[in-house]
Amino acid sequence: MHDIRLLRDQMPHLREAMRRRGKLDELGPVLDRAEALEKERREAIAAVEELQARRNKVTQEVAKLRKAGEPADDLMAESRAIGEQLTDLDARRTSVEAEVHQLLLELPNITLEEVPEGGEENNQVVRAWGEPRAAESGVIPHWEIGEKLGLMDLPRGAKISGSGFIVYRGAGARLVRALMNFMVNTHADEHGYEELWVPLLVNRNTMTGTGQLPKFEDDMYAVPSDDLFLIPTAEVPITNLYREEILEPADMPRSFVAFSACFRREAGSAGKDTRGLLRVHEFDKVELVRYATPENSRQELELLTSHAEKMLQLLELPYRVLLLAAGDTGFSSAMTYDLEVFSPGVGKWLEVSSCSVFTDFQARRANIRYRAAAGEKPRFVHTLNGSALAFSRIIAAMLEHHQQPDGSVTVPAALRPYLGRDVLR
Repeated sequence: MHDIRLLRDQMPHLREAMRRRGKLDELGPVLDRAEALEKERREAIAAVEELQARRNKVTQEVAKLRKAGEPADDLMAESRAIGEQLTDLDARRTSVEAEVHQLLLELPNITLEEVPEGGEENNQVVRAWGEPRAAESGVIPHWEIGEKLGLMDLPRGAKISGSGFIVYRGAGARLVRALMNFMVNTHADEHGYEELWVPLLVNRNTMTGTGQLPKFEDDMYAVPSDDLFLIPTAEVPITNLYREEILEPADMPRSFVAFSACFRREAGSAGKDTRGLLRVHEFDKVELVRYATPENSRQELELLTSHAEKMLQLLELPYRVLLLAAGDTGFSSAMTYDLEVFSPGVGKWLEVSSCSVFTDFQARRANIRYRAAAGEKPRFVHTLNGSALAFSRIIAAMLEHHQQPDGSVTVPAALRPYLGRDVLR
């Protein structure tokens, strides 16, 4: 959420930010309306101050007349009229502020200057690691090798829940558990994150705090009777952990890691590749969240991204890092790196992690603040998060990239102690 002062003092900057995202035509009317309402709000405040000053003066004059024993009926009538005007103005100001707040919730974050403008065609590969396996190397797609090895049961997953839901079996189920322990342990023990176990259902305020609501409600699985939502990522409950709180100097910076199931309806994904594990409605993921100071948040993004990259290196999966252009950057994000692994079985790059800095956009929505020093005025934290990593596409990439000619799959060395085997046969 943006500081309301942008509507008054930096509207050209806000319009330029929406243009860089390719959203100015869509959001121009929203900006026009918000700007007009903010002007009306300021005018109402000025009118209130003027009327209050007049009422104070009338009150003093009434007191003088009464003390002198003279009638003050006209002035008392004026005072009552002023009171009615103030009540009307206050109601209007409250209504305007509520509408401005709602409009601000519809505006995406302002991307950092180094983020290229335009759509996904302007995404930039900033670095790569390892050598991707060639797509024409005779690799069996992950959904075929996974079923052949008894790791997953796609038909029964669809039978019990519908398309986009997966049943892992035997060594496949153990692989999910191994990935969870491997990733969480590495981030907690080596990278210094505090481990959390968070609820899978959250309330509307929590979803609004990270930017999922109101814009993306159609993508959420909801429980209307309780006004609760299944989380699309553990970022949502973790980031909101300190909603409406003020952190003290000793509390900053903070870093958290959590494993969770994630739920996404994928509304509007018709026509996209839904084979195997590429696009599912429920998947598992280890999430990293950091609270940083404004001065350090950009550097914290590099640190967080390096932690996600380390997981791919340990899993021996070649990858590339993309800096997303403004039009491809998520609604709440100010800057995002996507980590992609190559899937030789389907011949395409798969996003397995997004690492983002949100500046104070989420913190304003959730009112998460900190004191830089004891006794100082609170400031909004900067939030960051990243997947480290999302399991379904990681499993797909492992089954394809580490696949052997005999149909077996080699287990990366770092994962073997957790899985208890060197090869999946």
